[in-house]
Amino acid sequence: MTPPWQQRYDVGIKHEQYVLAELGKRGWDVAPAGQGTLPHALRQALSLTTSALRHFPDILAARAGDVVAIDAKTRMPASRSRRYAISRDCLEAGLGFLALYRPIPLYYVFGDLGVTTPAEVIAYRSIAQPHPSGAYYLVDQCRTHPFDEVFGKLLAMTAA
Repeated sequence: MTPPWQQRYDVGIKHEQYVLAELGKRGWDVAPAGQGTLPHALRQALSLTTSALRHFPDILAARAGDVVAIDAKTRMPASRSRRYAISRDCLEAGLGFLALYRPIPLYYVFGDLGVTTPAEVIAYRSIAQPHPSGAYYLVDQCRTHPFDEVFGKLLAMTAA
Protein backbone atom coordinates (compact mmCIF):
# COMPACT_ATOMS: atom_id res chain seq x y z
CA MET A 1 0.00 0.00 0.00
CA THR A 2 1.29 3.47 -0.91
CA PRO A 3 1.84 5.73 2.13
CA PRO A 4 -0.40 8.84 2.28
CA TRP A 5 2.56 11.23 1.94
CA GLN A 6 3.64 9.39 -1.23
CA GLN A 7 0.12 9.71 -2.67
CA ARG A 8 0.14 13.46 -1.94
CA TYR A 9 3.61 13.72 -3.44
CA ASP A 10 2.50 11.95 -6.64
CA VAL A 11 -0.51 14.27 -7.05
CA GLY A 12 1.67 17.29 -6.28
CA ILE A 13 4.28 16.33 -8.88
CA LYS A 14 1.59 16.04 -11.57
CA HIS A 15 0.33 19.51 -10.68
CA GLU A 16 3.86 20.93 -10.69
CA GLN A 17 4.43 19.46 -14.17
CA TYR A 18 1.16 21.04 -15.32
CA VAL A 19 2.17 24.45 -13.95
CA LEU A 20 5.67 24.12 -15.50
CA ALA A 21 4.06 23.40 -18.89
CA GLU A 22 1.59 26.29 -18.59
CA LEU A 23 4.40 28.72 -17.72
CA GLY A 24 6.41 27.46 -20.70
CA LYS A 25 3.45 28.14 -23.00
CA ARG A 26 3.59 31.75 -21.81
CA GLY A 27 7.28 32.23 -22.55
CA TRP A 28 8.74 31.56 -19.11
CA ASP A 29 11.97 29.60 -18.67
CA VAL A 30 11.20 27.17 -15.84
CA ALA A 31 12.93 24.69 -13.54
CA PRO A 32 11.69 22.46 -10.75
CA ALA A 33 12.94 23.32 -7.26
CA GLY A 34 12.26 22.28 -3.68
CA GLN A 35 11.56 18.79 -2.34
CA GLY A 36 10.52 17.44 -5.73
CA THR A 37 14.11 17.66 -6.93
CA LEU A 38 15.50 15.57 -4.06
CA PRO A 39 16.03 11.80 -4.03
CA HIS A 40 13.28 9.73 -2.39
CA ALA A 41 15.21 9.02 0.82
CA LEU A 42 15.91 12.72 1.40
CA ARG A 43 12.28 13.70 0.69
CA GLN A 44 11.11 11.10 3.16
CA ALA A 45 13.58 12.20 5.84
CA LEU A 46 12.75 15.88 5.29
CA SER A 47 9.03 15.11 5.63
CA LEU A 48 9.71 14.01 9.21
CA THR A 49 11.16 17.41 10.19
CA THR A 50 9.61 20.80 10.88
CA SER A 51 12.18 22.60 8.72
CA ALA A 52 10.97 25.41 6.48
CA LEU A 53 12.96 23.66 3.74
CA ARG A 54 9.96 21.31 3.44
CA HIS A 55 8.03 24.24 1.99
CA PHE A 56 10.64 25.66 -0.38
CA PRO A 57 8.91 26.73 -3.62
CA ASP A 58 8.37 23.99 -6.20
CA ILE A 59 9.25 26.03 -9.29
CA LEU A 60 11.58 28.84 -10.26
CA ALA A 61 10.77 30.73 -13.46
CA ALA A 62 12.29 33.62 -15.41
CA ARG A 63 11.15 35.75 -18.31
CA ALA A 64 12.61 39.00 -19.66
CA GLY A 65 14.79 39.47 -16.59
CA ASP A 66 12.01 38.77 -14.08
CA VAL A 67 12.42 35.83 -11.68
CA VAL A 68 9.54 34.33 -9.71
CA ALA A 69 9.09 31.43 -7.29
CA ILE A 70 5.97 29.27 -7.35
CA ASP A 71 4.54 26.88 -4.80
CA ALA A 72 2.06 24.58 -6.56
CA LYS A 73 -0.89 23.61 -4.34
CA THR A 74 -3.37 20.83 -5.05
CA ARG A 75 -4.13 19.00 -1.83
CA MET A 76 -7.25 20.84 -0.78
CA PRO A 77 -9.12 21.92 -3.91
CA ALA A 78 -11.84 24.49 -3.64
CA SER A 79 -14.35 22.49 -5.70
CA ARG A 80 -16.96 22.23 -2.92
CA SER A 81 -15.97 24.88 -0.39
CA ARG A 82 -14.79 27.45 -2.95
CA ARG A 83 -11.85 28.08 -0.61
CA TYR A 84 -8.19 27.23 -0.78
CA ALA A 85 -6.18 26.04 2.19
CA ILE A 86 -2.62 27.09 2.95
CA SER A 87 -1.00 25.48 5.97
CA ARG A 88 0.37 27.81 8.61
CA ASP A 89 3.77 26.14 8.26
CA CYS A 90 3.74 26.74 4.51
CA LEU A 91 2.74 30.37 4.91
CA GLU A 92 5.42 31.00 7.54
CA ALA A 93 8.03 29.38 5.29
CA GLY A 94 6.78 31.49 2.37
CA LEU A 95 7.12 34.69 4.37
CA GLY A 96 10.63 33.59 5.39
CA PHE A 97 11.47 32.91 1.73
CA LEU A 98 10.35 36.43 0.81
CA ALA A 99 12.49 37.92 3.57
CA LEU A 100 15.60 35.98 2.51
CA TYR A 101 15.30 36.11 -1.27
CA ARG A 102 13.68 39.47 -1.98
CA PRO A 103 12.91 40.89 -4.49
CA ILE A 104 11.87 37.51 -5.94
CA PRO A 105 8.09 37.21 -5.51
CA LEU A 106 6.42 33.99 -4.36
CA TYR A 107 3.10 32.84 -5.80
CA TYR A 108 0.81 29.98 -4.74
CA VAL A 109 -0.79 28.32 -7.79
CA PHE A 110 -3.79 26.06 -7.13
CA GLY A 111 -5.22 23.14 -9.10
CA ASP A 112 -7.52 25.37 -11.17
CA LEU A 113 -4.60 27.78 -11.78
CA GLY A 114 -5.92 30.39 -9.34
CA VAL A 115 -2.99 32.45 -8.01
CA THR A 116 -2.36 34.24 -4.72
CA THR A 117 0.60 35.44 -2.65
CA PRO A 118 1.63 35.04 0.99
CA ALA A 119 0.71 38.69 1.64
CA GLU A 120 -2.76 38.11 0.21
CA VAL A 121 -3.24 35.03 2.37
CA ILE A 122 -2.40 37.16 5.40
CA ALA A 123 -4.74 39.94 4.24
CA TYR A 124 -7.69 37.72 3.31
CA ARG A 125 -7.48 34.98 5.91
CA SER A 126 -9.85 36.76 8.27
CA ILE A 127 -12.51 36.89 5.54
CA ALA A 128 -12.58 33.10 5.15
CA GLN A 129 -13.69 30.85 7.97
CA PRO A 130 -10.76 29.35 9.90
CA HIS A 131 -10.17 25.64 9.48
CA PRO A 132 -11.38 23.77 12.60
CA SER A 133 -7.86 22.44 13.28
CA GLY A 134 -6.44 25.94 13.09
CA ALA A 135 -3.50 24.55 11.09
CA TYR A 136 -4.67 26.07 7.80
CA TYR A 137 -5.57 29.50 6.54
CA LEU A 138 -8.53 29.46 4.21
CA VAL A 139 -8.85 31.95 1.37
CA ASP A 140 -11.98 32.36 -0.72
CA GLN A 141 -11.53 31.32 -4.33
CA CYS A 142 -12.87 34.71 -5.48
CA ARG A 143 -9.81 36.36 -3.86
CA THR A 144 -7.34 34.73 -6.28
CA HIS A 145 -6.04 36.03 -9.59
CA PRO A 146 -6.37 34.26 -12.95
CA PHE A 147 -3.14 32.57 -14.05
CA ASP A 148 -3.07 34.54 -17.33
CA GLU A 149 -3.36 37.83 -15.43
CA VAL A 150 -0.26 37.05 -13.37
CA PHE A 151 1.92 35.11 -15.84
CA GLY A 152 0.67 36.33 -19.22
CA LYS A 153 -1.49 34.90 -21.94
CA LEU A 154 -0.63 31.88 -24.06
CA LEU A 155 1.88 32.62 -26.78
CA ALA A 156 0.80 32.01 -30.35
CA MET A 157 2.21 28.68 -31.43
CA THR A 158 4.15 28.80 -34.70
CA ALA A 159 3.99 25.92 -37.14
CA ALA A 160 7.26 24.02 -37.45
